[in-house]
Amino acid sequence: MNDILPEVSGTWQYLDSVVREIVQSYGYSEIRLPLLEYTELFQRSIGEVTDIVEKEMYTFQDRNGESLTLRPEATASVVRAGMTNGLLHNQRQKLWTSGPMFRYEKPQKGRYRQFHQFDVEALGYEGPDVDAELIIMSARLWRRLGISRIELQINSLGMPESRLRYREVLIEYFNSVKNKLDEDSIRRLEQNPLRILDSKNPDMQAIVEAAPVMLDYLDEASNEHFEGLKSLLAAADVEYTINPRLVRGLDYYSRTVFEWVTDALGSQGAVCSGGRYDGLVEKLGGRPTPAVGWAMGIERFVDLFQACGGEAPAQNADVYVVAVGEGTQERAFTLAEELRDGVDGMQVAMNLGGGSFKSQMKRADKSNALYALILGEQELSEGRIGIKPLRSNEEQESVALDELAATLKERFN
Repeated sequence: MNDILPEVSGTWQYLDSVVREIVQSYGYSEIRLPLLEYTELFQRSIGEVTDIVEKEMYTFQDRNGESLTLRPEATASVVRAGMTNGLLHNQRQKLWTSGPMFRYEKPQKGRYRQFHQFDVEALGYEGPDVDAELIIMSARLWRRLGISRIELQINSLGMPESRLRYREVLIEYFNSVKNKLDEDSIRRLEQNPLRILDSKNPDMQAIVEAAPVMLDYLDEASNEHFEGLKSLLAAADVEYTINPRLVRGLDYYSRTVFEWVTDALGSQGAVCSGGRYDGLVEKLGGRPTPAVGWAMGIERFVDLFQACGGEAPAQNADVYVVAVGEGTQERAFTLAEELRDGVDGMQVAMNLGGGSFKSQMKRADKSNALYALILGEQELSEGRIGIKPLRSNEEQESVALDELAATLKERFN
């Protein structure tokens, strides 16, 4: 588990606000979900023959003997929430959610056992247009933040019928090289051979590269869907690479799958991943409902933003109130509240703990505030206050206390 310290939390807040602004501009609404779900939800949705379910979930029994799991991803919870709250009955939903997820993985840079995701889902939309919208939305995010070291990879997994034919071809191929397969691949061979294509074992890469390609076995409807997606991306000037080995790590995907990958973070290349999961709602007991979405790991997102030279806007105080002398602190406190009331969004830092004028000015400078507001006994008796610029060569000036808010508002505007 990882602490997010104050020096980086400002970057998290900034990136979170940008993502929220963009997804909401496309008409997506927030849904907030519990951290705990019944284990069966993830076994049925993600697939029992996956690393997540087999090795990585935090699962335990509660006091009633129910098996519960800390959510390892958000899509299954979004679908469950939609079904149990009647959001999918003759309706279409465009939703987003964010928060911590949990997987028992080997910790490394950008990957923690408690990690955070931003998740966007569109349920009830069948055509390639919504697939394209989600990808175009994420491309807008990279442009907005100046993230250039990122590439889009896309693929299609077809529908269950064509995937079944492809499965038989894969089994035949991997059986022909069975003596070269690792233990995980042999175990997956009969249960879910597509999972072998997602192997991270370097010794397996040549075998995987030589395997038959799913795109050669697509059904006609899936092929039309994929061509439609490519056409819409081209019209929007979103560049992409077709990666026929891209299968994603979850069993519920069908047709479109995609990943935004980068070379800026070492081995942790995937930053934002998603795809279509048209059969998941029905698999969990609901009516057949087409759906598509993507998820982005926020830790990697933050690392990528910084690797591309991004900096969040400073979250420093606008003004720092220095109060020296008898009776000045009481007036300084009321003055700070008047400024917060009178100037929208102004960040006012109060000197706390007393101290000499010199020590308070050192604190004011260390706060990175733009101005120190100096209130001494003489200023208090005259009903005035000093405004000392801390980050520019402007001259210090004295203004009436009742004109301070208007003066600062004009300066900040």
